[in-house]
This record gives sequence, structure tokens and C-alpha cells, in this order.
Amino acid sequence: MTTTGCCSNSDIKLLMMEPAKVISPDVSEPPKDEPTSTSTYTRSKFDLVRLSVRRLLKRGAISNVMNLIARLHPADLARVIMHLDTPQDRRTVFELIEDVAEQGQVVSELSNEMILEILEDRNADDLAWMLRTVPADDAAYILGVLPEETAQNILPLMKAEDSQEVANLMAYPKGTAGSIMTTEFFSLPEETSAREAIQLLQQATKAETVFYIYPTDRDGRLTGVVSLRELLVVAPTAPLNSILAREVISVTVDTDQKEVAHQVANYNLLAIPVVDGDHRLVGIITVDDVVDVIRDEDTKDMLKMAGAAEEDAQMHTSSLQAAGLRFPWLFTNLVGSLVSGFILWWFRFTIQEVVAIVTFIPVIAAMGGNLGLQSSTLIIRGLATGRVEPSDVWKVVFRELRIGSLLGLVCGTLLFFAGWLWQGSGYLGLVVGGALLLTFVISASLATVTPLLLKKFHVDPAVAAGPFITTAMDITGVSIYLGFSTAMLEFLQ
Repeated sequence: MTTTGCCSNSDIKLLMMEPAKVISPDVSEPPKDEPTSTSTYTRSKFDLVRLSVRRLLKRGAISNVMNLIARLHPADLARVIMHLDTPQDRRTVFELIEDVAEQGQVVSELSNEMILEILEDRNADDLAWMLRTVPADDAAYILGVLPEETAQNILPLMKAEDSQEVANLMAYPKGTAGSIMTTEFFSLPEETSAREAIQLLQQATKAETVFYIYPTDRDGRLTGVVSLRELLVVAPTAPLNSILAREVISVTVDTDQKEVAHQVANYNLLAIPVVDGDHRLVGIITVDDVVDVIRDEDTKDMLKMAGAAEEDAQMHTSSLQAAGLRFPWLFTNLVGSLVSGFILWWFRFTIQEVVAIVTFIPVIAAMGGNLGLQSSTLIIRGLATGRVEPSDVWKVVFRELRIGSLLGLVCGTLLFFAGWLWQGSGYLGLVVGGALLLTFVISASLATVTPLLLKKFHVDPAVAAGPFITTAMDITGVSIYLGFSTAMLEFLQ
């Protein structure tokens, strides 16, 4: 989201070196609910501010809180609000922000849950006035978080042109380029001269960020892109269509936001134009919004790979809700463990004949699961960053097979000697080492192929990692090991 301004170096130094003068006479004293072994002077600026705000609120020192938060960048202030203890404290600090434009910037930096909490008691008129101060894409984001009825009440209270612009952005499906683009961009007819373009650029106050100029034809279709540097070095009379780059990188309004992030990263762009089905320019996506997309998508992928839900990552989710979100994945693991238990029961006679077999069951299960998790994580990350393409399937599979085979040979050899020396049986060492080698090969293969297949069928590959892979590899490893043991039973007795 778009933010502006920052606290000065002198403000930071004043906060860090002289907290007593800025905040309160005894703020340098360690708070009673914090470990006294940590000095206030060694804490980060954020920790110092957060602890000071919390303590001042408990004392009712509202004027001191106002003086403190007035020095903070909106992004830092949003972070402080999100880490306060109670909803009342969070709303109190937000209400102390005097500048309505700064309120809008702070809200755009909050999580969805925080936006609902902070704005739930505010009337529609106040919200409409605040949203008029933020860019249209930020306003659409905030309204998209609020209940639909509330959003519909706010839109008519905004300026007609602003409300229509925000409503158009909200009409695009979430997660698409249209939903995160800004319509405040700088575009000119392709016949415009360089001199005229510079003059118009100097007068442009509405454009959110001007990194490039986007020339268009008479029908509003994007014809190319001109960087500001090119504009400054050409003859003043040169028209834009003589200096523009026609091979422009663009996305359509329905392009997935992850693909937008890939394009910006791959081509090192500061902004990327968004066009409709007729190639008419309708907006741009700037790099700050792409950073937000990358952060959000990486968070989602990591949570899926851990078997958790996005909502669970919010520290304000109740314990009951968090438990409900985690249960499906744990239930999957529970079923897999029961399957492993059934396999053990199926091979109970083999175990009864050679009890030493039990020694290495945890080793086989854990090693196979860990290797599968490593392989799947690398593939999923490669797919997310664009370094691995579905067309690379065989190349990637064979690479992971070679790696799994090499690791299997090394670890299998170690287990062979462990079984031989520990249990005094070379055959047991051979069974354990061979089972681990085969388990590694199968684990590496399945963990590589599964995310690629899911990607091909437009299913998020992240679901293939975490509990799913580890449980599947546990079952596979135990089955292979006990199957080998049964086949070699006469030599193990």
C-alpha cells in the first residue's frame, strides 16, 4: 500500500537516546511486566515505542501518547497498533491520530482483522471522508474488507468520480491484477511531443507514482512505454511514438496477482501496465503493491506447507477458532498414523520373529518424510518464484532422483553398519540400508512429481508439502522396510 513521509533522523535519535524527555519522566525504567534484565536502551525503536505507548495508556497519559505517535511513520504506527494488547487500546491510539489523511494511510497498512476492529464503531460519513484521502486502490482494498452493507453505505457519500472509480476496482475478483491496480496513472496520446509531455508531467498531481509514460492511440489502446530518462534526452519536438518501446510488458485485468509479481520481478519493472480485453490501458500496478502481493502469497504458501490456515496466523484469533483451523490437517496426519499402525499390525508376525526390526522403524519413517519434505519445499518454492516451470518436469524429477539416490547410498551405508554393529546381524544391516535407499528414491520422486502435477491441474502446489508429504512418506517407508524384512525373514532369524 502507498505510504509517504518518515520521521527524521533527529526524531529517531531523540526517541532512542533520550526517551525520558520525549515520552515520560520514567519511561527508561523497565516495565513491570517485562524482564528487568533487558535494558530499554538496547531495545529496538519499535519495542521502545510499543512498550511506552502501552504503559502510557495504562496511566491515562493521553497527551504523551499523542506526542509520541505524531512522530511515527504511518507504517510504524500501524505496526504499533497491531501489537497492542486490547481492542480498546488499539482503537484509542487510532482515534488519537489527528490528521485524517494519516488515518487512511495507517488503515491501509493494517491486516484485515485489524481494519474490521478499528473501523467497526465509526460512522459512514467519517469513513467516507477518510477514504477520500487515500488512493483508489487502497480505498477499494479497505472497503473490500468491510461488510458489504457498510461498503455500499459509504460509496454514495464519496465524491461521484471517486466512488465510481473505487466501485470499478471492487468489481474485479480478488487476487487479480484488476483488484490491485491503481487507475491514477500518467498516459498521453502517442503524438504528444517530448516538450509537451514534460510540461504535462510537471502539472500532474493526481498520478500516484510516475515511473513511466504510457502512450496510447486514439482508442485508448496501449502502444508502448517511455521511460523518464528517454524523455529527457531526446529533442523537445520528438513525438512519443518515435521514442517509445513497443515491446511493452503488460498484464490483463484478470491476470493472477502471483503472475503479476513474477512479471515485475523477471523484468525488473517499477510499474506494469494493466489492459482490458481490447488492449485499452485501464491502470498500472506499482512495485510497492507487488511487494505486498509477494509477502502475502509467501505467507499463504508457508502456512499451507505447515498445514495451517491463513486466519490462524493472526495472533488475535481465538484459541477455539485456531484449533478448528488446524484440526483438518492434524486429522489427515492422524489417519495416516493409523494406516502406519495397521501396517505394523499386518507385519506383526515378522516383528515377533525378529524383534530387532523395531529398532529402525522410527529411523526409516523419519528419514523418508524429511527427504520428501525437503524435495517438495524446493519444488514448491521454485514454482512460486518462476525458477521451475511445469515444462521442466522430467529434468527436475531426474535431478531429485539423483540427489535421493546419492543421499540414500550414504545414509543406507551408515544404517547398514549401524544394524550390523548394534544388532550383530549383517543381514539386518542390509535390509535396513536397502529399505532406506529405496525409500529415499521413492520419496524424492513423489515429492517432486506431486507439486508439478498439482500445478498442471491448477491446484495450489503448497498443499502437497507439510503434513501430506511427511505422512505419505512415513507410510511408504514403513511398508518398504517391513516388506523387505518379511522377504528376508529366514536370513534374519
